[in-house]
Amino acid sequence: MRHHPAVFLDRDGVINEDRDDYVKSWAEYAFYPGALEALRRLRTAGCEVYLITNQAGVGKGIMPRRTLLDILLRLRVTVQRHGGLIHGIAFCPHPSGAGCECRKPKTGMLRRLAFKYGLDPARSVMVGDSGKDMIAGRAAGCRTIFIHTRPPDTAREHLERCEQPPDDQCRSLLEAVEIILSLPQFAARGDTS
Repeated sequence: MRHHPAVFLDRDGVINEDRDDYVKSWAEYAFYPGALEALRRLRTAGCEVYLITNQAGVGKGIMPRRTLLDILLRLRVTVQRHGGLIHGIAFCPHPSGAGCECRKPKTGMLRRLAFKYGLDPARSVMVGDSGKDMIAGRAAGCRTIFIHTRPPDTAREHLERCEQPPDDQCRSLLEAVEIILSLPQFAARGDTS
């Protein structure tokens, strides 16, 4: 098995704008400025990118699973058209309190992708905008990067929920990419896709 480093990304609040009422259709999906450029830069640098996202709206009956799959497919296609690549996606459709092993802050999604694709979490990075992202990344052994896309008070609450502070903090996925590409395991990898 190859045991490569990877970049694990949360979706809502990292790549696209988060919504209190969930992103329920592609029409509601709004990329953050610079997100597509950030994903292109990761691909150009040869970084493998994986999406891990809690999607409780499915389990709550707010949107059907097929709608989520449609959104994720359109996301992948759009990213690829802009020069990026999402190598794999894992999502948890369960609402909080369901007791599953996949919903962040648990590590099920991250570990499943690591096993399936031969990834080394200890050499990988988890990028997110919530305490759950940071806890899951840290528990799996990843370096953690917290993105401040939430209102300051809400972001502070999320950081206070972390068992340990994130390794890095920044304001956008583009800034996170600067940090990632400065790490030795990602430096000068070149496009391997």
